[in-house]
Amino acid sequence: MTQTEGIKTIKLEMNAGGNPFVVHTAVLWDENEAILVDTGIPGQLELIQNVLAQEAIPFEKLTKIIITHQDRDHIGSLPEIVAAKEGSVQVVAHEVAIPYLAGETPLIKSGVLAPPVKVDHAVQDGDVLPYCGGIQVIYTPGHSPDHISLYHIPSKTLISGDALTAQDGVLMPFNPEFTPDQTTALQSIRKLLEFDIETVIAYHGGVCTGGIKQRLAEIVAKEGIDSDEHPQRERTRSKRTE
Repeated sequence: MTQTEGIKTIKLEMNAGGNPFVVHTAVLWDENEAILVDTGIPGQLELIQNVLAQEAIPFEKLTKIIITHQDRDHIGSLPEIVAAKEGSVQVVAHEVAIPYLAGETPLIKSGVLAPPVKVDHAVQDGDVLPYCGGIQVIYTPGHSPDHISLYHIPSKTLISGDALTAQDGVLMPFNPEFTPDQTTALQSIRKLLEFDIETVIAYHGGVCTGGIKQRLAEIVAKEGIDSDEHPQRERTRSKRTE
């Protein structure tokens, strides 16, 4: 990577019904644009603007938002950002996500309709987005049917969404409480073994580095996920944020 392109972890420290709620996502940039992955819960426009400013990335430079999946803690502030950008930002998501983000089909876990947002660019498994040095789309369903992870090719970084979690720098499996199709979710993790991953950004838990392939192999070798194998804070997370 050159100095004019890169990827950074973005930590969003939010308030969910009076309780602290922290997620880790990513911003990618090059000379021409910046791309945000996921948007936190509703009401985070100002927080996101401030966090980007702290990273010396002007909000005006934001041209795309990639959504990993439909859960409300990932799409909550999407309508606010789209409205604030007044048509100057594109929404990117898997094709399966389109009716959910459009407010046509109720969100799977909450059963409510999302405020409608148009998906400008629908992606499929294996697509390589020609931005910020190259971002490969990996279709990783199980946690939700529209779930994708993103592999930033130059930095060998996986943005895992909720396909994986983390605890104290250790890569952990998905949270079974919020993963309806665990068999498919395990198959999705197995798929990640095909990639040369040096860093993982887990939405719930943060950044993991070192021995990623070995850790992924350990997770899939269990052929099942039990509640003792992911962060306690994940087990107690309010379902209303999903």
